[in-house]
Amino acid sequence: QVELVESGGGLVQAGGSLRLTCAASGRTFTRQARARGWFRQAPGKEREFVAAIGWSGIETYYADSVKGRFTISRDNAQNTVYLQMNSLKPEDTAVYYCAAASIMTMTKSQYDYWGQGTQVTVSS
Repeated sequence: QVELVESGGGLVQAGGSLRLTCAASGRTFTRQARARGWFRQAPGKEREFVAAIGWSGIETYYADSVKGRFTISRDNAQNTVYLQMNSLKPEDTAVYYCAAASIMTMTKSQYDYWGQGTQVTVSS
C-alpha cells in the first residue's frame, strides 16, 4: 500500500504562485508507485489531468492548459513530488490530487493510488 498526502493549497490572487507537495509513504518502491501525477477537480466537473513525472524525474508531461505555467518535479530521496504553479488563473481553482502509477500517463484510470486532495482557490 502507498499513502499519498498533499499539502500547500490555499487562497491566492490571480497571477500569484503556489507550490503543492505530495509526500508518499508505505511501499513507495513498488512498480505501481514509480510514476506520479497531479490531477484536479473543479466543482461540477470531472477530474482532469494536470501533470505527470517519471521515476527519474527527467520525463514530464503537462496538460495544455498549464504548460509553461506549472512545473512538476520530484525528490526520490524524500519520496516527495512537487507542483510549482505560477501565473495562476481563476480557472485553476480546484481540488488538486496527487496520484501514483506504474507508468507516466495522463489517464486517471491507470493510477493505483490517490491522495485526499488539497484545495486551491484563485481569486480574480
